[in-house]
Amino acid sequence: MLAENAQIPSSSPLILSKVSSYIQFSKFRLASLVVFSAVITYIVATKGEYTGMQLLWLTLGGFLVTAASNGYNQVIEKDLDKLMERTKNRPLPTGKMSVPEGIIVASIMGISGIYILAHYFNPLTGLLGFIALILYALVYTPLKRKTPFAVFVGAFPGAMPPLIGWVAAVGMIDVSGLTVFAVQFMWQFPHFWAIAWRLNDEYTKAGFKMLPSPGGRDKASAFQILLYSLFLIPVSLLPAAFMLSGMFYTVVAIIAGSIFAYQAFTLYKKLDIPSATKLMFGSFLYLPLVQIALLIDYLLK
Repeated sequence: MLAENAQIPSSSPLILSKVSSYIQFSKFRLASLVVFSAVITYIVATKGEYTGMQLLWLTLGGFLVTAASNGYNQVIEKDLDKLMERTKNRPLPTGKMSVPEGIIVASIMGISGIYILAHYFNPLTGLLGFIALILYALVYTPLKRKTPFAVFVGAFPGAMPPLIGWVAAVGMIDVSGLTVFAVQFMWQFPHFWAIAWRLNDEYTKAGFKMLPSPGGRDKASAFQILLYSLFLIPVSLLPAAFMLSGMFYTVVAIIAGSIFAYQAFTLYKKLDIPSATKLMFGSFLYLPLVQIALLIDYLLK
């Protein structure tokens, strides 16, 4: 018989630890931000004719596919994550999650997300989700240790969310959908490279070739970052050129793009980590800013 004051071990800490591991495994905050792009373009493409449940299914489906991509990435890079300070405490390197468990969880999320996108919207939306997952997990992830060209490959799944949102609404890939895809695609390069500049020492430890120049943090890399940030300005005007947006979006895109390009020019001049950090945070602000401007432009019509 148990003593009167005996304590029964609580499972709460174990449950909380497992939940925390799954949040890290899915890269919850990143996955949530990615889904934001799909939701914005879906609202614009439907011209306001949507329900709360449709937004919920799109959010859930997009989140699960993105989380699955992040999960497979961590499974593949488990041993490499141990080498880097920012990733060594992830669930797989620390042993909080086993590789089989990671594969099972990522597979469940991926299959569920693709099913939701295909079932509640259309098969093409599900197919785009599947392509994004495969490109990110099985092409981009292993390619990072072989060539800087990996950033170009990674830009495709990275730019897929706004196209997924558009196709979920209209059921096909049209010119308007491709314009919102193009903006996010071009944004990927200065965004990726600003992060890679900051983390180049850690990436080098893991054998990742993320900066565009073999010399790493050099003038050649900085020049390409500046070049792509300048290209982003005319590309960001494609929605206006194809009558998807109006003057408000155009003004915001030009101003935001000019500030972003100036940050890239500062990095080109100084070649230092603080400038790359400012450019990185600038990239975090740029994308939601122009996408919200696209939404506001639609609401003003």
